[in-house]
Amino acid sequence: MATAPNKNAAAGGTSQQGFVYLPLIAGWLVPGAGHLLLRKWGRGVLLFTSIVCMFALGIAMQGKLYRGAQDILDLLGLLGDLGNGAMFFVCRVFDIGAQHVQLTTADYGTKFIVVAGLLNIIAAVDAHNLRTGRKS
Repeated sequence: MATAPNKNAAAGGTSQQGFVYLPLIAGWLVPGAGHLLLRKWGRGVLLFTSIVCMFALGIAMQGKLYRGAQDILDLLGLLGDLGNGAMFFVCRVFDIGAQHVQLTTADYGTKFIVVAGLLNIIAAVDAHNLRTGRKS
């Protein structure tokens, strides 16, 4: 007796219930939240701790938060800062973050903030890949 082939198995995917972009969006807004939704506790806590600490160190060093895009480098910095999700918007609302770099350490702080945003984007995409089954 032959059994009917499973359509999901033939498609190469597994049956996914719910909104598959939820870990991506949650992971972007709050670092590590996408992994926590997927019950990857270790990864989620590690990502949250590292990204928030990098962002906080950048702010503590009086790093610049990009507010506009006057040239291409400012645009790239703004895109990196937007990767921080809710932390970026909270800092913009409360006017936290330097307008201009005035100290030598502030330049390093600016880079910490941008790298934290880029790491958060990578982590959110990783959570999405875990959710869709592209990665285990």
